[in-house]
Amino acid sequence: MSIAENIQNVRTQLPKNVKLICVSKFHSGESILDAYNAGERIFGESRAQELRTKYDSLPKDIEWHFIGHLQKNKVKYIAPFVSLIHSVDSEDLLTEINRCGEKNNRIINVLLQVHIAQEEQKFGFFEQELYDFLEKESLEKYPFVKLRGLMGMATFTEDSTQIEREFASLSSIFQNVKHAYFPTDEAFCELSMGMSDDFPLAVSYGSTMVRVGSLIFGERG
Repeated sequence: MSIAENIQNVRTQLPKNVKLICVSKFHSGESILDAYNAGERIFGESRAQELRTKYDSLPKDIEWHFIGHLQKNKVKYIAPFVSLIHSVDSEDLLTEINRCGEKNNRIINVLLQVHIAQEEQKFGFFEQELYDFLEKESLEKYPFVKLRGLMGMATFTEDSTQIEREFASLSSIFQNVKHAYFPTDEAFCELSMGMSDDFPLAVSYGSTMVRVGSLIFGERG
């Protein structure tokens, strides 16, 4: 099937309030334009310099999301234009994003990444670390950052029970954080979870953003 047909198939499974992030990392500008011409405007990348190159060469009304592990020394490449960074996994990274936001005179939207998987190589705040950070840190320290919600990645496994348990956990953490720290902040509303293999389950647990790549663009060669 074509990229446009793949997108239509995914969209039929998404409620209108859930944003589709087309994960275009490692795919060509031509493939991105196929999705763009099918009506998509939100694309996700995981390498800062690759994202910068694509930003420079593709339509400027694309909303670029950074979804991979972000090193502090790479923030500068995407800070001038990135719409949302999903993967803020440390206080140091948040500080650097704030610094680059100030340098570019723009507020950068971010999600805090929560470690929910049973895999050590995944990044993110553990649940108690997240609460400790929000308890001790005044977000007023970061005037060039806007915290929009949370992100998490489930374990890479075929055990749907485990994936469901992890999505349920992240959904609960999101509700706890919203209630305790952002009860009146309407901007804190995004829960980014779910990928090509598990996004319908993620949506059932309250995901507002799904990151779908292979179902749209095919497997990377």
